Amino acid sequence: MDFPFDINQLFSERISILDQNLSASRRSMERPDLQVQISAVIDELGRASAKAQQLAAPVTSASKLQSQNHQLYLLKDRESGGGRGSAVGFLKVGYKKLFLLDQHGVHVEAEPLCVLDFYIAENLQRHGYGLELFSFMLQHKNVEPVLMAYDRPSKKFLAFLAKHYCLVQSVPQVNNFVVFEGFFLNRSAVHLRRTPLKKPDGEIKPYSMVAREVVHREQRTLPWPFAPPQSPQRSVPSQCSHPVRVGFSPSRASSPVAPSSPLGGSRDQIERYREKRSRYRS
Repeated sequence: MDFPFDINQLFSERISILDQNLSASRRSMERPDLQVQISAVIDELGRASAKAQQLAAPVTSASKLQSQNHQLYLLKDRESGGGRGSAVGFLKVGYKKLFLLDQHGVHVEAEPLCVLDFYIAENLQRHGYGLELFSFMLQHKNVEPVLMAYDRPSKKFLAFLAKHYCLVQSVPQVNNFVVFEGFFLNRSAVHLRRTPLKKPDGEIKPYSMVAREVVHREQRTLPWPFAPPQSPQRSVPSQCSHPVRVGFSPSRASSPVAPSSPLGGSRDQIERYREKRSRYRS
């Protein structure tokens, strides 16, 4: 991909690593005009990548790279473009926290290195540039391709991974990322940890919705002494309890006694007492 300015002046290395600073060298950091040209190269490559993948909007742009903690590997051809060089393609990677499903369907939280965008100019594909760029990234990051996640890979990219790295069997996911078998084997390499399953909602007890509502309703409508005493904890009313009535305390209402006389004894005791008195008088 050619540009109306000198690519070799912007990028001194064959593969340059760009980050939030959008600079490939100290010289480009000190010159605002070079920063503008670097942004133009990134934006143009991002639009070409989106068009090739039939995306509605570019995934890669200079502004997005400045606002995200990602890295972009840009490959150039020094000899083309009339000696000014040309941009061959780019590869953007970054760490992302993902919630994935392993082979057994268990949710796992991971933060692997992800391939977020990968593009080689159409007229330069099948010339080994993609393999050169991808291999450089793997060596720079010291990571195996099976331990990476891939964001919405195209059919061409999947064929590339299958051909060069034997990544064929993927583990189905519910998001846009693709991971392959072997990703979950080395858990420490990709910072995996199982996420606790959501505790299922327990069965609602009858008292929790019915009896409590009755208690609250009685407290709102009944005056003292019908209303129960205020307490931070309320127990479930027993089915054997008796209703509270005027003139009876709650303790006496629950344990009825035999009727008594004014003297406080039973009828048999009163009769014997009267017989003794009549004997003494006689």
